[in-house]
This record gives sequence, structure tokens and C-alpha cells, in this order.
Amino acid sequence: MALANWRLEGEWIKNCNCAFGCPCDFNARPTNGECKGLVGMHIIKGNFETTSLDGLNFFVTVHFPGALHEGNGEAQAIIDERASPAQREALLAILSGHNSAEGTLFNIFSLIVTTMHDPIFAPIQFAFDKPGRLARAIIPGVLETEVEPIKNPVTGAPHRVQVVMPEGFEHREGEVAAANILSNGAIRFDTKGTHSTLAHVVQTPQGVEA
Repeated sequence: MALANWRLEGEWIKNCNCAFGCPCDFNARPTNGECKGLVGMHIIKGNFETTSLDGLNFFVTVHFPGALHEGNGEAQAIIDERASPAQREALLAILSGHNSAEGTLFNIFSLIVTTMHDPIFAPIQFAFDKPGRLARAIIPGVLETEVEPIKNPVTGAPHRVQVVMPEGFEHREGEVAAANILSNGAIRFDTKGTHSTLAHVVQTPQGVEA
């Protein structure tokens, strides 16, 4: 089956309830036995076939009862309300994983998520500063998350860690930071001082380009 022609380039955020370092990136089990978190993106430049996706934002909240590869996950997409009907359809088509090659990020999610909650279309405020390890997203009544540098426990100075994954299917290089998350959608959770990764990514049907 021919895959649709799409491309997403932009600012990527992954926040979860695990300790700094995200065990998933190391093929380890979640810190607390289960995974609750989110991924999100501000699309700097993107398209799905002839539909432009430039400037839009999306988030997906997730919950897995164990390690991600064990499946039985649930997810909910949150799409920028500014998206036109065609853009909403395009983003949901990408997130479905049906337009991605085997082993790529969205394809893998389609295999391990068994419950997909109805999407939410809402205003999304998104600020992102990868070098500063700072980010913030506000989706009123649905999701709020803040990211800041990890602090040295003795001096309080910002602590910097990068994760490089030459064969990563989510990103190739990311800044590790600390996140607070309050999720009030279908997947509800509240965390403080847990893991965050900030990255610049390019996703295509064949996987990560950068």
C-alpha cells in the first residue's frame, strides 16, 4: 500500500511521569511501573499531501499500564482548534499511524494503543526554548505542562544532559529537563519534577530525518 506524502518539522516535547532520563529510551521499564505522559509538537513546516500544516500544534496524552512494548495503552489527541477541517483530518491521519512505514513512531503507537479516546480540538498556547531547556503548554481545562532545567541539588545551578540516539525513531538528539504535568482530559494525572525531553525533529512516513 502506498503511503501518503507527509512531513512534519518542528519543536518536539515529551514529558512523562518517570525519573529523569526516560527509561523507554533505554529499553527499560517505567520508573513507577506504568507510563503516563504526553508528546507534542509545534509544526514549523509541515504538510499532508497538498494540505499545509505550518504553524499548528498538537499533543497526545498517553497511559500504558506497564512497559510500552507490552501494549494495552490508551491515548487522546489534542489538536489545535485553529486547524481547518482538512488540517484536522490530515493530523489525525498522521497520528493514526496508518500512513507510516513499519517500525516508525506513529506506526508503533498504532500497534501498542488499544483505546483511542475521541480527539479534543482546543486552543493551544505553546512556548519552546530547547537550548534553555524551557517549555510551556497551556490547553485550558485539558492540559498544562511546564519544563525547566534540572537543578543541581547542592548548588541549585542548571544541570545539562543530552541524549543522543543515532537510530532513534522519535528523535535523534534531545535536551533532558524537568517537567510538571496536569492532565485533565480522558487520561488524568498530575506529576511534578519528572522527565522531559525537548528536541527538534523531522518526521516522515519513513521515519525520523533529524
